[in-house]
Amino acid sequence: MNKEQVILTQEGYDKLVQEVEELKGPKRRDIAERLKLAISYGDLRENSEYHAAKDDQAHMETRIKQLEGMLRRAKIVKSEQATDVTIGATVVLYDEEFDENVEYTIVGQAEADVANNKISFESPLGKSLIGKKVNDVIQVEAPVGIITYKLLEIK
Repeated sequence: MNKEQVILTQEGYDKLVQEVEELKGPKRRDIAERLKLAISYGDLRENSEYHAAKDDQAHMETRIKQLEGMLRRAKIVKSEQATDVTIGATVVLYDEEFDENVEYTIVGQAEADVANNKISFESPLGKSLIGKKVNDVIQVEAPVGIITYKLLEIK
């Protein structure tokens, strides 16, 4: 298992803790009930419900171990009102190509979620943003070419 620190915001850390609690509580009980019911059907060799529940149990236990490892190695970054971009900051950028403003929160790799505008500080855009100040122009090399942004606001 990777022994490097896992960079998380407080929100990301809290979500992982909540997921572990859900998996260890209600989800474990649900799988135990499914196993109990499947066992009651008899012959386990050809019991698809039993095998599906065992597979789900194995996946869940693996996820619990993964999350617990991440939480043990977690370094929580605090989002402070800063004059330059840091992990945990939310930035408003002007995308010159599409003539629109976009907002991203800079997070650790473990909580990156592009669909929710959370980008990793290790991503090309994240790397380009770290240390920048309002009104700086950021150019990011992407597969489609160079993308240019202007940093409008740091929250």
